[in-house]
Amino acid sequence: MSRTLPPLNSLKAFEAAAECASFTLAAQRLCVTQSAVSRQVKLLEEQLGVSLFQRGSGHLRLTDAGRRLQPVLRQSFDRIAWTVRGLQEPDAVPHLRLNAPPTFANRWLIPRLGRLKSLHPDLELSLTTRADDDLVGDENLDAAIRFGTGEWSDAELVHLMQESHIAVCAPKLRGSRRRDALDLNHQVLLHVLWGEDRFHTWDHWLSAAGIEGVKTSGGIAFDLLELAIHAAVNAVGVTIADRHMVTSELDRGELVSWLDVEVTGHRSYWLATRPHQVESANLKLFRQWLAQEIEDPPVGL
Repeated sequence: MSRTLPPLNSLKAFEAAAECASFTLAAQRLCVTQSAVSRQVKLLEEQLGVSLFQRGSGHLRLTDAGRRLQPVLRQSFDRIAWTVRGLQEPDAVPHLRLNAPPTFANRWLIPRLGRLKSLHPDLELSLTTRADDDLVGDENLDAAIRFGTGEWSDAELVHLMQESHIAVCAPKLRGSRRRDALDLNHQVLLHVLWGEDRFHTWDHWLSAAGIEGVKTSGGIAFDLLELAIHAAVNAVGVTIADRHMVTSELDRGELVSWLDVEVTGHRSYWLATRPHQVESANLKLFRQWLAQEIEDPPVGL
């Protein structure tokens, strides 16, 4: 099948400029002049008949067309680089070793791994879910996904996404009754443990909802959000969950929101690597894939 494609240099110039958000930085990366990058991008825009950048004073912003093209080129160039490396170094295994929190791994990461493998079928991924990833001490670990406020001084961090809390329960618990403080005091509140204490997500959510008089000291506490969600699905009680972690249950109708109140949490998910660690091609690819999944989540997840 014949292919009608723009010149490779134009595609490379656009991909570099899109990632750097600068013609000057893209030129440094490609070892060419700034005017050469600008000219190649302009040629690409003329051939495609669309604008790929909004050009402002000192900065570039992708247009809708540019945002469509960038991830496709990035993934394609990464796959080419991997294949070439495999030909040059046949014994090199494209292996990535990652640790992630159990609930994040089970509910967010694993449902998306099929797309990662379809894009990069040669990637070999090892995933562990240890509570303490020991990133500094474990040389066999390439990176870790951590949950918290970013307080780790032993790692370089890339912010992935922040919690967004909602109160959820099984549909039969909510029913059609008026839902207020009295109602919640007649429900089992499900909590998640943080060491010997509990996360104070119930107090945070109740304050944002303007609900007073709810006793949050009782209920049932679990060491994993995964278990609290499972208990909520089984109508044990009501829990506060990160919306990112219960999307499937909400879509299937296994969980419903107690009230239409959503609160930004205090903690986030982060990609952690060792300080001054040289980023491998595999890790770079995975980091870019994560960012794309978060920025443009597929329908149904």
